[in-house]
Amino acid sequence: MHRRIVVLDAPSNLGLQPPAGGKEPGTRRLPDRLRAHRLLKRVGAADGGRIPAPPYDPTVDPVTGVRNAQAIAAYSQQLAAAVQPLVSSGAFPLVLGGDCSILLGPMLALRRQGRYGLCFIDGHLDLLTPETSASKGAAGMDLALAIGHGPDLLANLEGLWPLVQESDVVALGFRGGTEGYGALAALATRPPLLWLPLSEVRNQGPVASAEAALALFEGGQLQGFWIHLDADVLDDSVMPAVDSRQPDGLSYEELGAVLRRLLQSALSVGMEITILDPDLDPDGLIVESFVGFLEAAFSGSD
Repeated sequence: MHRRIVVLDAPSNLGLQPPAGGKEPGTRRLPDRLRAHRLLKRVGAADGGRIPAPPYDPTVDPVTGVRNAQAIAAYSQQLAAAVQPLVSSGAFPLVLGGDCSILLGPMLALRRQGRYGLCFIDGHLDLLTPETSASKGAAGMDLALAIGHGPDLLANLEGLWPLVQESDVVALGFRGGTEGYGALAALATRPPLLWLPLSEVRNQGPVASAEAALALFEGGQLQGFWIHLDADVLDDSVMPAVDSRQPDGLSYEELGAVLRRLLQSALSVGMEITILDPDLDPDGLIVESFVGFLEAAFSGSD
């Protein structure tokens, strides 16, 4: 791409429940591992530094019913403060998470500036709420929170509810059923976002799916759109190093076709990467393949 890419580390695991054995979730090490595989050089990015995350606490906040709720709210504002000037300067921030709760930071930054859309590329819908979530982790609630559903502390950051309008969101690549999401996934009451599940991406093709997303963003009164990329949207056979595995998923070729087309749009203003857990990739082969994929996607978007 022709814009200046600036990598910003967001090593947060605040939105996840403790893995088996009571350990701390390993997603906080993702930025370091991506950098160790020369991500910045391979995508031609500048170094935007690091926003350290607050300490992880496995307990559930009794008021909101969300793990680390207060810390996530504070961290979202810190991330927003780092992302906002990058977008304002015309740079393309590439935020390395971390779990999916980091979405709230960039969306807050954009909401401060106006009306932006969201292309939510994820193996899950992340429309859980404290009432429907078994884990009580914000990483499964991030899309719901971004569109204004959930406890006020997280869904109404700085009084800017919602961070993104439901009709300005594309959910792309998710698979499995919508059971467990409650009213937010029920046909009669679900949000009016553009739903492009894995089956639909396969039916119409990845490029056509990306074009459908761009048609929504370009047809509205939007100043741009953010890309959320959760590694678990990839097929489990190539991306098993995630916290919530499920069968099937997009191939690297399919996801690459989608991402290249989105990055070609002048309306794409930034992107985040989430959930890949280096603790589940001890030999580094999965991370190396993923960085190679990102290198090809960014070089192919020129």
